[in-house]
Amino acid sequence: MNINLHKRFLLLLGKALVVGLTLFLLYQAVFTAPDTLLSWGEILRQATQSELRYLLLIAAILIPVNWGFEARKWQLLGQKLEKISFLRAYRAVMVGLTLGFITPNRLGDYAGRVLELKSQQRLEAIGAIFIGRFCQLVATVLAGSGGLLYFILIFGWPVYPAVSLSLFVLLLGVCVAMLLLLYNARAMVAVVAAIPLLRSFVPYVSIMSTYTSREVTKLLWLSLGRYTVFLVQFVLLLILFNIELNPLQYLSGVSGTFFLKSVVPSVSLLSDLGVRELSAMYLFSLLGQARLQVLSASLSLWLLNIAVPSAIGLFFVLRLRLARKGVAV
Repeated sequence: MNINLHKRFLLLLGKALVVGLTLFLLYQAVFTAPDTLLSWGEILRQATQSELRYLLLIAAILIPVNWGFEARKWQLLGQKLEKISFLRAYRAVMVGLTLGFITPNRLGDYAGRVLELKSQQRLEAIGAIFIGRFCQLVATVLAGSGGLLYFILIFGWPVYPAVSLSLFVLLLGVCVAMLLLLYNARAMVAVVAAIPLLRSFVPYVSIMSTYTSREVTKLLWLSLGRYTVFLVQFVLLLILFNIELNPLQYLSGVSGTFFLKSVVPSVSLLSDLGVRELSAMYLFSLLGQARLQVLSASLSLWLLNIAVPSAIGLFFVLRLRLARKGVAV
């Protein structure tokens, strides 16, 4: 068999497996829990008949805005390797989203973005992707710490003041430590180089030390912008599903949920599906809200921002072109 034909066949086979597995997991996530699905379906029907049903449309319209922020981040990050247009960056994000959908902790996101690059040093993009994800994590932790502080003051301080104070100091320490790491990426590279088992990865992450403080600040603002869109979507869906709170409680509950979802280890193959739902139900139950309505809003958020874009991203996966050695499909 011709070598190029063999590679072409393997590439097509890989794409077919990604498509099949993604569709299978989408089916498993939505249709294999009939009790939950029926209850959710009934609540969704009531929501769509509500006078506030336009909120669902607004949340849906914000989907491309959400991933547009991520695409702009990747455009800035990837320019250390090659010039990337916004549309190419958006396509890379969509491919990474689809591949990340079927891997634990969205590890496939790395492969998706790397494959979209034409540079022969494309593996060096791993460090760039890490910086982008770390910026998003820092934004989540900063905002989420404020949200959790509300719960600590309202529910913890009156009963356990010493524990509450310890948690406050811990959150403050985490925020400061993450900001120091973000703005001192050279230290992260040095740590990797100092660990024998990780030393071989230094060429792939060394790019992290090339980003200036100004560039990192811009990336952090873009991360906060994307975070804000995500937060607004969640609040809109909570209102749609009859969760009635004051603005501070909405912000605290949602930001606290995102914080817990980000810091709790997960091996889910469905983009952490389940972690956010459990976190949201717990925090909003403290605020006296019905868990099923909160679950409905959280699942809807997952469908809007992860499941639907991942399905759309299949189109980009099928059109994926590998620049290396002239292999294209």
